[in-house]
Amino acid sequence: MAFTKVALFFLLVAVTTKPIGLYMRRVFCGERTFLDPLAAPLERLIHRLAGIDAKREQSWQAYALAMLAFSMIGLVLTYALLRLQHVLPLNPDHLGAVGPDLAWNTAVSFTTNTDWQAYVGESTMSQLSQMAALAFHNFASAATGIAVAIAVIRGVARQRAATLGNFWVDLVRATLWILLPLSLVAAIVLLSQGVVQNFDTSTRVRTLEGATQAIAQGPVASQEAIKELGTNGGGFFNANSAHPYENPTPFTNLFEMFLILWIAAGLTYTLGSMTGKPRHGWAVFAAMSLLFLAMTSLGVAAEIRGNPLHHLGPNLEGKETRFGAADSALFASVTTAASCGAVNAMHDSFTPLGGFVPLANILLGEVVFGGAGAGLYGIFVFIILAVFIAGLMVGRTPEYLGKKIEAKDVKLAMLTVLIFALFVLAGSALATATNAGRSSISNAGPHGLSQMAYAYTSAAGNNGSAFAGLNANTRFYNIGLGLAMFFGRFFMIIPVLGIAGSLAAKKRIAESAGTFPVDGALFAILLAGVIVIVGALTYFPMLSLGPVVEHFVMQSGKVFG
Repeated sequence: MAFTKVALFFLLVAVTTKPIGLYMRRVFCGERTFLDPLAAPLERLIHRLAGIDAKREQSWQAYALAMLAFSMIGLVLTYALLRLQHVLPLNPDHLGAVGPDLAWNTAVSFTTNTDWQAYVGESTMSQLSQMAALAFHNFASAATGIAVAIAVIRGVARQRAATLGNFWVDLVRATLWILLPLSLVAAIVLLSQGVVQNFDTSTRVRTLEGATQAIAQGPVASQEAIKELGTNGGGFFNANSAHPYENPTPFTNLFEMFLILWIAAGLTYTLGSMTGKPRHGWAVFAAMSLLFLAMTSLGVAAEIRGNPLHHLGPNLEGKETRFGAADSALFASVTTAASCGAVNAMHDSFTPLGGFVPLANILLGEVVFGGAGAGLYGIFVFIILAVFIAGLMVGRTPEYLGKKIEAKDVKLAMLTVLIFALFVLAGSALATATNAGRSSISNAGPHGLSQMAYAYTSAAGNNGSAFAGLNANTRFYNIGLGLAMFFGRFFMIIPVLGIAGSLAAKKRIAESAGTFPVDGALFAILLAGVIVIVGALTYFPMLSLGPVVEHFVMQSGKVFG
């Protein structure tokens, strides 16, 4: 039954990939859509008020600068709002100002689409902070990722071009035509299932033990919709999607998982459609699917098998009984295959192999299927590496859809891989080598290493999920993880845009008998293999010392408390 659920979920994603992918192509190619009567007037108004010249396109450098400027302004304003929330309205529970290091961490987190939360949401953030700061970035950061992905696709599709589009136009269209309408529909669906949406103060109730408990209220459904659709992951509540106010039923659990992967999967079809090579888009989708199904199957099997030392069947520690072991493992794989970070169970309580899956998913680059936009431009890097390796094997200059891949393109691709590895490995090493890093772990041995490594992996990969056993609300982690999130987002986007700009300027050459096809099963397998090999060569020692050794030690009868 568990693997039948996985198959049905994957089938749901697969059959909806083309419709959303085709719709996004129409949006960004300026073709007519059914939302034009509503969205087009708003777009013109925004352009007029902001002084945007929709006909003026940008070079990749100008596109990158516009993206950075927008993100930095949003970061600063979010930091200011969090520091001043105690004197601002919509604070019915009279919460105090967020501390400087936590405000920095949170502002960077939501600006970069990471949504790492080192705080308890319902007792730290006012309703204004939740809506005007955090929910705003749920839209803005997701729209930024989609815009960058579209710019990359244009770089592949165009020839002898000096521009990749206009960032401001793409940002507005991603918001008005995609994120806002889909979030509205998703929020209504969630409301129908019992997800709350109000501006009430906390409800105080008496528990079965006779104690008094405050249950936070607020605009949850609206934030939950964009949290999943935009692969943000930041929850209104500390328990995230394990909280019944965020995820009350098995249907909402399925629906939220679907929202997480929908846009990312659809962009593969957008890639094939905009480049005139739909089979190539499906080949990329196939490579992602191969890795997703393999990792998900491993995680589900590990959690169903449970801990052999307990002989209690499936591992239910840290899980909601309304979801169980299988659905929790599936959700964990979905949220880390995408750069989402929403959780419906505590990853810290997973079995060693069950915890290996979400950690490995992020270390692969979160390209299976990745975040909203981030997954597409992330796997674009591995496509460049795959065709380069294919060219080496056949002894000719590598080509990608008629464009020659040159040394500078490969260097920029490797730069993005190395930047991610630098902040994951250096951050994890610093945490393990210092008292400030080790003092936050809740388990000794390899599990403690996994907690620290997962934190820096999640931050640099802009995922946002955590092993949950780590106390990350310290100055060391707030500052360090904030830096990893910042550089992990922007220092990877810039080289990717550089590759796109390079490809856009090139002329397209005719395919020949020696051209390696990028639209078949062979390419899909090669692409998946390159992703695994690069990840294994980079992170195998860390994984071996963490979840892998913990698994074998558990088999011999030892656990780490």
